[in-house]
Amino acid sequence: MRLVLRVMAASALLVMAYATQVSAQTGFRNMFDHLHLAAPDPIKAAEWYRKNLGGQPMTEGTDRLMFGETRIIFQRNEKPTPSAGSVVDHIGFSVKDVDAAMKAMEADGAKIEGPAREVAGLFKLGFVVDPFGTRLEIVQDPAKLGLHHVHLRGADPNASLAWYVDKFGGTVGKMKDRLDGINYGGVWLLATKGEATPSAGHAIDHIGFRPLNVDNAVATLKTKNVKVTTEPRPLTLPSGVSMRLAFIEGIDGVRIELVQRN
Repeated sequence: MRLVLRVMAASALLVMAYATQVSAQTGFRNMFDHLHLAAPDPIKAAEWYRKNLGGQPMTEGTDRLMFGETRIIFQRNEKPTPSAGSVVDHIGFSVKDVDAAMKAMEADGAKIEGPAREVAGLFKLGFVVDPFGTRLEIVQDPAKLGLHHVHLRGADPNASLAWYVDKFGGTVGKMKDRLDGINYGGVWLLATKGEATPSAGHAIDHIGFRPLNVDNAVATLKTKNVKVTTEPRPLTLPSGVSMRLAFIEGIDGVRIELVQRN
């Protein structure tokens, strides 16, 4: 028994060391920097997410909220295409009571896709579409409340996950010992097989990662034949917060922003 435990512990250390090494090699922090959602009224959308999902306001801008270390930022789009069926199909949030949360969201304009259900080996979950077109998976996972996961669609889920590990690092594992994914600072990236369209113009327009140096990251990604759609440039928000950013096109047409924050 002791030998088995020692082997298991050694294996866990190897996985952690590998993940740390990969993150260091890629030059990215092991986290999602942000998710960029579209809505006709960004301020109204931010208030909806604050009220229903507990996002924290920030001085950086009234069009964004913090969920742990990850920003959710809303951009104006008068009629975004729903996220369902795009390469970034939905995002997941964990709450204390799925049924109560979904009932409150429905009363606040969300569309319920069906009653919540227990999934053996995982947790209780249900799906809703927010008033602006973003599909949300609401889960009841007491081990991780708040922003829980990002769920991709693509022709080859394993290839999708491998692409992200190669470009951005992260900790490879199984969510709840069941679903293959990549853990980015406590938020899982999952993938499922299915036809998908590029994310730009959808309610989940793009996702963001944070490089240590955006110019170096773009140069490295170019050597891996990644398409750069916007070269690194500076940006200063109306609040005075400055950063340096770039955009790339990822596997299956996902739009990805790289943000170097000061």
